[in-house]
Amino acid sequence: MAATQAVEEMRTRVVLGEFGVRNVHTTDFPGNYSGYDDAWDQDRFEKNFRVDIVHMDENTLEFDMVGIDAAIANAFRRILLAEVPTMAVEKVLVYNNTSIVQDEILAHRLGLIPILADPRLFEYRNQGEEEGTEIDTLQFRLQVRCTRNPNAAKDSSDPNELYVNHKVYTRHMTWVPLGNQADVFPEGTIRPVHDDILIAQLRPGQEIDLVMHCVKGIGENPVSLPLGGVKSDCSSPWHRRITEFLTGKDHAKFSPVATASYRLLPDITLLEPVEGEAAEELSRCFSPGVIEVQEVQGKKLARVANARLDTFSREIFRNEKLKKAVRLARVRDHYIFSVESTGVLPPDVLVSEAIKILMGKCQRFLDELDAVQMD
Repeated sequence: MAATQAVEEMRTRVVLGEFGVRNVHTTDFPGNYSGYDDAWDQDRFEKNFRVDIVHMDENTLEFDMVGIDAAIANAFRRILLAEVPTMAVEKVLVYNNTSIVQDEILAHRLGLIPILADPRLFEYRNQGEEEGTEIDTLQFRLQVRCTRNPNAAKDSSDPNELYVNHKVYTRHMTWVPLGNQADVFPEGTIRPVHDDILIAQLRPGQEIDLVMHCVKGIGENPVSLPLGGVKSDCSSPWHRRITEFLTGKDHAKFSPVATASYRLLPDITLLEPVEGEAAEELSRCFSPGVIEVQEVQGKKLARVANARLDTFSREIFRNEKLKKAVRLARVRDHYIFSVESTGVLPPDVLVSEAIKILMGKCQRFLDELDAVQMD
């Protein structure tokens, strides 16, 4: 019986000890354990696999994915981070920039501003094309000039009173429709996600005048392109400087999430009753809400209330009296995903798009296998 329990623990739990972590490797492959049928079975997978939505709001989503292997969970996380496309600033045409922010730095800051535009409604721009069209490009104009406030008090030292337009925000970015975009997208639907992102600060006489081109891209590409730089075009009256934000499709600006992570479901087991003051001491060794102290027949008794809330600081192992009374583990095939969108798309849409991409990868792999068998 003890041997069976040990094997079951090895198969289903990752155990955190005082000086190390046990059972970290996947071992449930066919023939590894006597008496266990670990051969792949689709019906069994469909029965055990499930996705539970725990919390969802405008920009965040927490859900449980149960019954999968770590490799699949990590592939899903990486797709969320780097392979769901978004729209981001790719080129910045600088007509005038007399601020203290250099053109390259300004272009980089603009590239990292999340743009509220559904990338599914746009096409990828073909590599090598200089001019964009309404189906693959969004255009924004940023034109701000700082002046003195004639109505400011003479003894004032507050820049907010002394100057007008001394802070350049994303609210100053104006969408310039290309082609029939004004008919396709209602006014106000194409804009930066947040209107209060500070881009630069100006002083009287300083000005920023530029045009931005946004394209569809992903955060990862096996082909790495140079970051580019500044090109001068002295043929224009203003000696137009063109800052090309060349990143291809391998830049963090295309990532649709602020964070996408997962952790295994905590499993905390009390190996012996913990009573009295020891129960209070035990509760302080864990995150709030994990251990609950109850009154049972006039005695304080500790019990595990909600192991999910624990961060596994392993503070319990510093307590010589209590460290042998608790087993810390994680459920091997229960993944708690946390997805925080940048606001470009709702988090549930990001998850569904990531699933479609993963399905597409699997289908391409199957097609390759079929092609090899035919050869």
